[in-house]
Amino acid sequence: MRFLIIPGPTASDATPAADQPFDGELFAAYMKYNEEMHKAGVLIAAEGLAPSATGAHVLVTGGKATVVDGPFAETKELIAGFWLIEVKSQEEAIEWALRCPVGPTDEVLEIRQLTGASDIPAELNEIIARVAPTWSSTFR
Repeated sequence: MRFLIIPGPTASDATPAADQPFDGELFAAYMKYNEEMHKAGVLIAAEGLAPSATGAHVLVTGGKATVVDGPFAETKELIAGFWLIEVKSQEEAIEWALRCPVGPTDEVLEIRQLTGASDIPAELNEIIARVAPTWSSTFR
């Protein structure tokens, strides 16, 4: 089973200040966490994301897509990165999330299972195979 572990702020107002100093020890702890998951054979990918100020939103309204460039000052649910892991169960994914280093600010680690071919009705898998034959060969 594949799971995303997505760190983000809590609903509290305890958001880190933009001028908060870089914490080298916390960064090293995150890299050690990545290394532990890699050595255990569960880590598929772990990536950070560029600041939201450099991003864009594609907004779909009334069937029309438009682009809205950053920065997004009112972003309350900033995602700074993710871990993609493959484990035997949600319980094991939770165990890995509980081992994640913690910093001085409040945050939540959202754990979401990725859907796979076995989670989708057979008729939808047939459509996937027909219209996306190259990609469908990688769909688990």
